[in-house]
Amino acid sequence: MQDGRAPRVQNRAAAAVQITAEQLLREAQERQEPQFRAPKQRVEDFEELSEYRGRKRKEFEDRIRRSRGNVKEWRAYASWEASQGEYDRSRSVYERALDVEPRSVQLWMSYTEMELKGRNVQHARNLYDRGVTLLPRIDQLWYRYVYLEEMLQNVAGARQVFERWLKWEPDDKAWQAYIKMEERYNELDRASSIYERWIAIRPEPRAWVKWGKFEEERNRLDKAREVFQTALEFFGDDEEQVEKAQAVFGAFAKMEMRVKEYERARVIYKFALERLPRSKSSSLYTAYTRFEKQHGTRTTLESTVLGKRRIEYEEELSHDSHNYDVWFDYARLEEGALKAIRDEEEDGEQEAITRVREVYERAVSNVPPGQEKRHWRRYIFLWLDYALFEELESKDLERAQQIYETALKVVPHKLFTFAKLWILFARFKIRRLDVGAARKIMGTAIGLSPKEALFKAYVQLELELREFDRARELYQKYLEFDATNSAAWIKFSELETTLQDVARARAIFELAVSQPQLSMPELLWKSYIDFEIQEGNRERTRALYERLVTRSGHFKAWIAYALFEAAEIPAPREVREEAEDEDDVPPVPGDAEMARKVFEKAYQDLKNRGLKEERVRVLEAWKDFEQEHGTRDQVAAVQTRMPVVSKRRRKAENGVDEEDYWDIVFPDDEREANPASFKFLQMAHAWKTAQARGGKMPAMPNFTRAAEPAPPPADGEDTTMEDAEGSDEE
Repeated sequence: MQDGRAPRVQNRAAAAVQITAEQLLREAQERQEPQFRAPKQRVEDFEELSEYRGRKRKEFEDRIRRSRGNVKEWRAYASWEASQGEYDRSRSVYERALDVEPRSVQLWMSYTEMELKGRNVQHARNLYDRGVTLLPRIDQLWYRYVYLEEMLQNVAGARQVFERWLKWEPDDKAWQAYIKMEERYNELDRASSIYERWIAIRPEPRAWVKWGKFEEERNRLDKAREVFQTALEFFGDDEEQVEKAQAVFGAFAKMEMRVKEYERARVIYKFALERLPRSKSSSLYTAYTRFEKQHGTRTTLESTVLGKRRIEYEEELSHDSHNYDVWFDYARLEEGALKAIRDEEEDGEQEAITRVREVYERAVSNVPPGQEKRHWRRYIFLWLDYALFEELESKDLERAQQIYETALKVVPHKLFTFAKLWILFARFKIRRLDVGAARKIMGTAIGLSPKEALFKAYVQLELELREFDRARELYQKYLEFDATNSAAWIKFSELETTLQDVARARAIFELAVSQPQLSMPELLWKSYIDFEIQEGNRERTRALYERLVTRSGHFKAWIAYALFEAAEIPAPREVREEAEDEDDVPPVPGDAEMARKVFEKAYQDLKNRGLKEERVRVLEAWKDFEQEHGTRDQVAAVQTRMPVVSKRRRKAENGVDEEDYWDIVFPDDEREANPASFKFLQMAHAWKTAQARGGKMPAMPNFTRAAEPAPPPADGEDTTMEDAEGSDEE
């Protein structure tokens, strides 16, 4: 407790007697000392009463003397005198207080309430008159004064009070209170004149709106229209004034809607919206949209929705003009409006086209500030959409060509380029039957910044034009630009194959596989092999596989090679061409023995390189092959080569401790390394397999059967791959 902290609890066990929170609160309440209460005094006669009053007055006077500016003490003193029925003394106290604090609203309010409770109405009137004369900006005194006169049914007096009050030009609530009083007594003409005086002093939109609604409720529609028209003339046609008078326009239109003058309401809305910018008239547009949904036609409703969405897009673009997604949506909106006009066969098509062009021109003028291509990706599509719109929708081909040319000038081709832009420009020229210009465009693109997409598009263009010699030249340029592109070599060879030039196609494949580096060599080799298989040339295919396995040595290549030897291939092309119907020519069957030889070569090659997992994959493929094409003995021969998984020990990485690991042991390797123990290991595996199957266990030579069951295998003993997998699962 010395450092101010709570003592540490030593014994945290529960107490024998538990105390609830309710008991604690009850005891705390019971142990509180009673508060001091002054004794009650009973006055028996007038002498005691005068003594009591004198004592209280002395206390109040002492308090006032100590704190003369404390209004609360004065009010308490005066209220006590009033409670004693001494109204003259109470008035004297209030008058003394007002001499000290004449601008205290609380004093005036308490003074008048005292007089009203004593039914001294004339005194209260005099006080209110003095109060509003001294404090004319205190609305509470005016309200109470008017309320008093109206309660006394002195409407003329209340009206005089209001007139005095309005000379001070109070806030709008005072005017509304005066108008409501006149409405209560059905003096509507007087109320209308008060509205007019109110407007002369405060020509605010809300005052005009209230006046117009008042005249409408009186069923004086002509007068209401006159009020609204006067308001619109007062505000004028200036943009700032029209923006300020939006409430007047909205109220005027709603009034016309209530009297079912929908055309008048539509004219009012359009008059206001035409003079306001779209970013400042969102509320008015919302009201107009709601009006058109209720009372408009389909055309007017769609135009209203378009206007509202235009405002939203303009507002978003005012915050970020480089938001190209908004520009795309904005352009689609205007294009949709153009399509709707054409579908309805209405007027205004040229105006809609002009709006679309305006949006695209504004969009493409916002060039990305950076010189990184990722900033330009969305921007360049604005140019493309603009050009396609001019070509397809407005049919202005000259303008579309100018757009393509301008877009190409804007892009910094020394840093990066966009193949799609060049390609679409070339296609545009093709559609205009200007093939020379299209070729010139593609050639310029490849010369400035060669790209794979440009080469592919140019080749495809020439192929569609059936210019095969030009396509060959382009492929040559393409491969000079990037000789490692396997797809380009494959496409080039497919072109020659399509043209029935087998020798050229084969030469292209030979050039491709002789390249020191390739992007995807496996695809190229597969295409070359498939090409030779389609030609029906097994010898060339076999030579290709030999080259492939010599170069890569991958087990998948070996497996594909072996399966190829056993598979059927089409007859040679010469044989098929001589036949009347190629479908009648039988395929050339495969040779299973050659496949086995390939599997054997693959197994030995992987064995010499020490690749154990790859050898397992080859053996599994060989086993599947024998199960499909071989006999039981051949399957068993492959099965005898399947490895086993052995648990062994080796030194850990620190060189001191030992650790267990699983190793793949092949029978061939074990036979060569330990020929003496291999036979015993083989017999043990056969015995364990027979025991697992529940069959008769073969007797092992030179060994007698033990009477007791053998102990579990110790560390270092072998087990098959299936046993290892089973133990892992357990």
